[in-house]
Amino acid sequence: MFKRISLILLIIAPIATCKAQISRLGTDVEYAGEIHATISDDQAPFWLVHNKYGLSSIEDDFGYVRGSIRRSLNTDSLRRWAVGYGIDLVVPHHFTSDFVLQQLYVESQYKSFRLTVGAKELPMEFSNPELSTGDMTMSINARPIPQLRLEMPDYWDIPGTGGWIGVKAHAAFGWFTDSKWLKSFTGNVPSHRYTSNARYHSKSLYFRIGNEKKLPLIFEGGLRIDCQFGGDAWNLNQRKDDTTFVDLSHVNLNNGLKTYWNALTFGGTDPNDGDFKNTEGNHVGSWHGSLNYQGKGWSVRGYLEHQFDDHSQLFWQYGWKDMKWGIEAQLPKNPFVSTMLIELISTKDQTSAVYHDATEAVPIQISGRDNYYSHQVYGAWQHWGMTMGNPLLISPLYNENHQITPYHNRITATHLGIAGDPCPALHYRVLYTHMRSWGTYGDPLIDTRYNDFMLAEMTVKPHRLKGWSFTGAFGMNRGDLLKKSTGGSLSIRKEGVFNGKSKNVKMQ
Repeated sequence: MFKRISLILLIIAPIATCKAQISRLGTDVEYAGEIHATISDDQAPFWLVHNKYGLSSIEDDFGYVRGSIRRSLNTDSLRRWAVGYGIDLVVPHHFTSDFVLQQLYVESQYKSFRLTVGAKELPMEFSNPELSTGDMTMSINARPIPQLRLEMPDYWDIPGTGGWIGVKAHAAFGWFTDSKWLKSFTGNVPSHRYTSNARYHSKSLYFRIGNEKKLPLIFEGGLRIDCQFGGDAWNLNQRKDDTTFVDLSHVNLNNGLKTYWNALTFGGTDPNDGDFKNTEGNHVGSWHGSLNYQGKGWSVRGYLEHQFDDHSQLFWQYGWKDMKWGIEAQLPKNPFVSTMLIELISTKDQTSAVYHDATEAVPIQISGRDNYYSHQVYGAWQHWGMTMGNPLLISPLYNENHQITPYHNRITATHLGIAGDPCPALHYRVLYTHMRSWGTYGDPLIDTRYNDFMLAEMTVKPHRLKGWSFTGAFGMNRGDLLKKSTGGSLSIRKEGVFNGKSKNVKMQ
């Protein structure tokens, strides 16, 4: 039912909001076409695969042909109502599916409010999309989730604060599209859990403190929470100390209107919880904070993100030991380096290795062993095999046993990113990551394993070939966690605009 409602909204949204000016929807329509190929001597190198909105594969060779059209909301920046839309089709080779409808959406904006219906590549809130490892809760590592999303995309100045305090927020409901792939990947083996028709929910609230017109120091921060809920589940496990017998070979999870309310308010309980009641669905989230100083022709930004997997680390009950810290610098204009970034990540603590629900025999509750990106029903925080959060917590697509679960969520990592523009027609970026894994608390490694991930990428946009770009990349994996590999990729892209003069042509 939710899919049908969303489809109806997808068709009527632009008509309902701007029917008097529908003729303008055919102007300033941007198009893009791309051919991409990746070849490596073994499993594709890490940074040739990840943070590409799921348009990649871990196979030693993969590629795609891609085409899109879109109309940006920026086209109507001088109008009361702004209307945009996009469609993005991909024919892949060696992917998890034979055809990808990467994006299909309509959106409209009135003053500070934007409504988006459909699947759209959404940017990260606090991380550099080119140089960062990615946000911890929702990054750009997996395919877009179709959703109904209402948001304030830009900060709204709170009246009476003189422009010193701003707020923005969003709320969304959607659905996962990988049901058939999950069944195929797990092979429907009785010991392999998987779900189908799962729903999605997210919400956020962020604040800006500072006035860049009067002081070059700005603070931004707030809270984001996402959730998997609803659908059907197969082959679940039951706790050995659970006295309530439940047939877990197939469980119809809550799918009525109440389950949407429970996702929004952290209510309800899953049907398979038995004696040990928990909040319905799989809730994950992050606290964000950043401090930005804007100099004359340069800037520096420090940021942090604290991830939590349930209520135990939502506040300060057990302390915030698992974090991502980062520093990003935009340098004065020069032909060598324009942006530098360094990040440090630790997810080893997870509120300690001990978890215990209160019972009559031992009436003590300890909220440990958070087991990031894992869940007793939904298996993993993933979409089409790719981790939806930070890709350094290795995606289930790498699991040779075809289980939908993370096996490396207790990690530390040091990451460096550099980008520059030696000349107007040339742009490059370099990434280097050193990570170490302790496995998980439930499945620990006897000895820690490590990997070094490297990427060097260059994009050329010849002046005489307007709208054309050529991107070549070289990547390497070294270490004993993922397979040792070396490879490269090449992308050829053409961009343009129909019936207009738009200069901001992007696939997303």
